[in-house]
Amino acid sequence: MNDLIKSLKNGVVTISFKKIDTGEIRVMPSTLNPKLIPMGSIINNISEDSETIMVWSLDKNSWRDIRVNTILEWNVED
Repeated sequence: MNDLIKSLKNGVVTISFKKIDTGEIRVMPSTLNPKLIPMGSIINNISEDSETIMVWSLDKNSWRDIRVNTILEWNVED
């Protein structure tokens, strides 16, 4: 989880996870990089021990909460 958080803070990460309500697989470009998030929307404290992680969804332009145990894979984008 620590590596994922670091990668999100550095740039764009595509996260694949299973949606709880539908079971659908969602592939979401995400970030925690302040340069890629609108002003006033930045979250500073992210705990690697949390059961969920808040990320900025680049395709929805809004915050999304992902349960850590639903993450299938993640990849850093270039």
